Parts: sequence; C-alpha cells; structure tokens
Amino acid sequence: MSEFNMSAVRLILSCLFFRGLLALSGNFWHITDLHLDPKYKLTEKPELVCPSSGQRPAANAGKFGDYACDSPWDLINSSVYAMREILPNPDFIIWTGDDTPHVPNEDLGVEAVLQIMRNLTHTIKQVFPKTKVYPALGNHDYHPKSQLPAGPNYIYNQTAEMWQDWLDPKSQATFKKGGYYTEKLLNRTGYRMLVLNTNLYYDQNKLTLDMDDPAGQFSWADGVLKDAATNKEKVYIIGHVPPGFFEKKRSKSWFTPKFNQKYLDLIQKHHSVILGQFFGHHHTDSFRMFYNSEGSPISTMFLCPGVTPWKTTLPGVVNGGNNPGIRICEYDTQTLLVKDVVTYYLNLTRANVAGGRWEKEYRLTESFRVPDASPTSMHQALESIANNHCHLQKYYEINSVSYDLTACDSECRVDHICATREVDFNKYEDCLQKEGAATISGGLLPVLSVAIGLLLAGL
Repeated sequence: MSEFNMSAVRLILSCLFFRGLLALSGNFWHITDLHLDPKYKLTEKPELVCPSSGQRPAANAGKFGDYACDSPWDLINSSVYAMREILPNPDFIIWTGDDTPHVPNEDLGVEAVLQIMRNLTHTIKQVFPKTKVYPALGNHDYHPKSQLPAGPNYIYNQTAEMWQDWLDPKSQATFKKGGYYTEKLLNRTGYRMLVLNTNLYYDQNKLTLDMDDPAGQFSWADGVLKDAATNKEKVYIIGHVPPGFFEKKRSKSWFTPKFNQKYLDLIQKHHSVILGQFFGHHHTDSFRMFYNSEGSPISTMFLCPGVTPWKTTLPGVVNGGNNPGIRICEYDTQTLLVKDVVTYYLNLTRANVAGGRWEKEYRLTESFRVPDASPTSMHQALESIANNHCHLQKYYEINSVSYDLTACDSECRVDHICATREVDFNKYEDCLQKEGAATISGGLLPVLSVAIGLLLAGL
C-alpha cells in the first residue's frame, strides 16, 4: 500500500474515532416530588407519625418513612447521596418540583414553603456543588398550594434569588414574571432547555381558569420554539403538572380542556425540535405519547416517579402508593436523542429494617426490548405493553416503583393504555370505548361462550 493510501486510511480511522467520541452518551439525573415532611417523627401512635398522613395510621413507619407519609429528612438525604454514589458527575440535573408536604394550607404558610425549598436547594447544592441544575416549580411550591399566579409575586422573586446560582440573569427575569425560563443546555450552541410553569394550567388553579394564556407563557414558548427551529437547536422541555390523564384514575385529567389542547397544539407544531419532555406530579413511573395527524409518533413525555412514598388520597385510586424512585436518563450528546432510562429505587419496607440501599429497578431498553427511547421505540414499547400481558404486568409493577405487585386486570389495562396513548381529551374517551370493547370481545365473551357450552353439554 502506498504512503498516500496509508495516510488516507489513518485519516479515515481518526475521523471515525473522533466521530465516535462525539457520539458518546451523556447522562443526567431527573428527580421530582420530594415532598419533605419536616415534622415526621417516630412515635408509638401511628396516626401521629406525620402530618402528611392526615391521621391515616403509619403502621410500618421507620427511619426512611412510611407509605402513608411524605418524605422524612433521612429519605431526602438518602436519595440525594444515592445519586452521588450511583452517578457522581452527571452532565446536569433536572428537578421538577413539589417540595412541601401534603397538608392543609393553614398548616404551612409562605415562609414555611420557602424554607423547605431552601433546605432542599441547599442539600442538592451541597452534594452536587459543580453540577448545573434546571429546576421547575411544582403546584406544592407555592402558598396557597396550586394557586400560582400569572404574574410577578413574592414567592417567584424569592425562588429566583434562591436559584440564582443555577439561573442566568435572563432566566431570572422571566422566572420572576411567570415562573418559567429558557437557557442554552449547558451553555452549548444548538441545545436548549425550556422550563415551563404548567401549574398555570392546572384545573385546581382558580387564578388562571378564565385566562387564555396565563403569564403569556404559551406565546412565549411558541416564540422560543420558533427561534429554536431557525437556529437549528434541539430542545428538552421540563415541567411539573403534565397534560393528559392520570393512569390510576379513569378520566382524571390535570389541565383544563382548553389548556390541554393548547399544549398539545404546541408540541405537534414544534415536535421537530423537541427531543424529550420530562415531568413529574404523578409520583408514578409512566410516559405519554404524542402523535401527528397521520398517527405517527412524534414526541414522548417521560413521567419520573417521586421520591415521596405518600399514598394518594385521591378518591377512587386503590393502593396508590409507591416506593421512592430516582432516574438517570442517557442521551446522545450530539442529537439529544434519549437513548435509555434507568430507574433506581428504595424498597421502603426493606430499607426500614435493613438500611437504605438504593438499587437499580430496571433499564427501559432491556425491560421492553427496544433499541432506544425515541418516540418510535416508545410507541413500540406501548404496543408491546398493550398486547403482551407479561409486558403489561412488568409495566404495571414499574408504575408504582415495585410497590403494587398485584395483577393488572382488564380494567387496569384499559386505564393505563389509554392514559399513555392519548393526551387529547376526545381521543382518550374514544380509546376507553375502543379498548373496553376489545377487552369484552377478546376476553369475556369467549369465556362466557365456553361456560355456556359446558353448561349445555351437561344438560
């Protein structure tokens, strides 16, 4: 081989090697719904262990908490230090809100809410002093809870100052205006983080129900995403309250209908630049699919499980607790494609007896046999969950972070499949009818036919 050819080969190999380096995966943490209960204490009276239980007995309370309660300090510390032990140098952290306990408003107050947020902020800064954090407000990060206003206020101002080490000056300005902001992701050209205050769209927020665009956030986000397309940027979106429906209670939505549609329109319009959406609020582990008018998958919203194990008091939800969970997202540093999701958890019952050992619960690509976490792959995962009972049961157990290990029956299947598949209100209701009918025709009627046949044979 000539010297020229050898040089060409070396050049090609070095280019391939360099390209491989550029395509290396990055990693970031997603944590949400810490819900600290600072008054958690062990006592012989189970109904008095924590205010967040609402006097439900915390019968198995221990150092790391109880399923009737929000997080004690030991659980918060355990989760953050576990993050450092598992992945000490993440590229960044996203923190999607809800810091205070589930207690009546009269048991908190503005300064109590801010103090809890300061304590959690301090803990994260102390454990990850050099890591960029992108925080978002939850509906419990305000007083009164869920009543986040569509304009400047004391709590927005105080929180912006609290997070000033994480937010640049421009971000602080929009945050003080409406609790939202955008920044270049890791200050890199071509990559952007869009942080929304979706509490403005929450149907429990009485301050914004009659508004068309609270705090001008939809208009602002539309402009940010338009500019992202012009500048060839790729975008991650984070927030707290998600659109669509709660998979553990049929037809339970969070957004008002008009805001749900506006959010859906925003994603469908700008999906080409949106590489991932990351939200909390549910405390469960799930995801939501977004499709175009032809039915092709265009975006995925990943719902991270909460650190709090608190069993929801939402009427109609059966056994709605969860084990504490934290999550690593692996992504392509060049494209922002989400390559994988790995969730770690604390088995609360075992931890209270044997110590706080966090362990890997599952890896998305392994559990659902998909190549990555792209919208196409997540659609494949959803179809597998919908049509393979083993995958449905695996998903159902993951949904509560391995807390509820009971069987997911036909009604359970419909609730989870339709909540995951349809963010649109009308399509969700259509899905309930379609999947419910399919369940009857595919499951109950054949059973009845066999039963009737056996009965007739015995006559």
